[in-house]
Amino acid sequence: MLLNWTVMILYNYFSAMFVGPGYVPLGWTPEKSQDCMYLQYCKVCQSYKAPRSHHCRKCNRCVMKMDHHCPWINNCCGYQNHASFTLFLLLAPLGCIHASFIFIMTMYTQLYNRISFGWSSVRIDMSAAKRDPRPIIPFGLSAFAASLFALGLALGTTIAVGMLFIIQMKVILTNKTSIESWIEEKAKDRIQYYQTGETFIFPYDMGSKWKNFRQVFTWSGIPEGDGLDWPVRDGCHQYSLTIEQLKQKADKRVRSVRYRATEDYSGVCCPVTKGVKTFFTTPCTEEPRIALSKGDLILATRGLKHWMYGEKILMSADDGGIRERGWFPRKCVEKYQYDSETDQPLDGEKKSK
Repeated sequence: MLLNWTVMILYNYFSAMFVGPGYVPLGWTPEKSQDCMYLQYCKVCQSYKAPRSHHCRKCNRCVMKMDHHCPWINNCCGYQNHASFTLFLLLAPLGCIHASFIFIMTMYTQLYNRISFGWSSVRIDMSAAKRDPRPIIPFGLSAFAASLFALGLALGTTIAVGMLFIIQMKVILTNKTSIESWIEEKAKDRIQYYQTGETFIFPYDMGSKWKNFRQVFTWSGIPEGDGLDWPVRDGCHQYSLTIEQLKQKADKRVRSVRYRATEDYSGVCCPVTKGVKTFFTTPCTEEPRIALSKGDLILATRGLKHWMYGEKILMSADDGGIRERGWFPRKCVEKYQYDSETDQPLDGEKKSK
């Protein structure tokens, strides 16, 4: 049974790793040219982002139906490998539960055979068992320590990976990804902030958990569709989600604020020279840090108490048009008050007062 768990776990693990999520073809454009206005353009892939796709900085490609980039498989979880990845998250805890049961019963029976009770003490003799026949595999102190350590790993894996499986099943049963769940939450915040009276309906929820489940898990193992076009519910169309993304992107540019770097920052994760609070409150995320030089301009879009996230404003065309985005210490910057006659904001940027 343990070998069966091992084979199934490794099969789904390597399937998720090597099959990959599927990538949007380089240079992809929608069949109808007028549909380009509903899509974002990726400068790295030189193509439009298909519905439900997102660009991954680690893979350096636009991933179809991207859920997240998983460091454990060194690949993205997306359209083609979502089922294999979720099965791995299910089978790993089940195998660990089976292994935990074996470890607990082994330690119980071995200790039971070695324990003796006195009038005022309890003694455990790990040198040999009291009963015959003796076990085929000797169980000494080192074996007990190894079994206890393995039990801790098995229980830890069961809890950690099991929680990830529950999270994945929640988004699968609503036919969403982790990124799309976040987009939906931001849509509600945007509508509430501007009081537009809109109602955002997630377009890919089929209205039935079974139908949503079948979008990922099929008998053939091949997910439905081609990863570019998706079935949508009544009242929505293929670009309902991408239009909302464009609205959120424009809103983020409007609410962003310009900052100027007042001191250099090397881009390290935990800077020692920027204060104790900055060192210990570094953002726990895979998002990058950006190096700053004194005088650099940054367009900040969000922030924490001691850190901010934003995009460095390119001052010349010599930078190659590459966007530099990431976290930087709040201590290194100050709000930039610029002269509207001599210093014009970027496209779509709101002037800060």
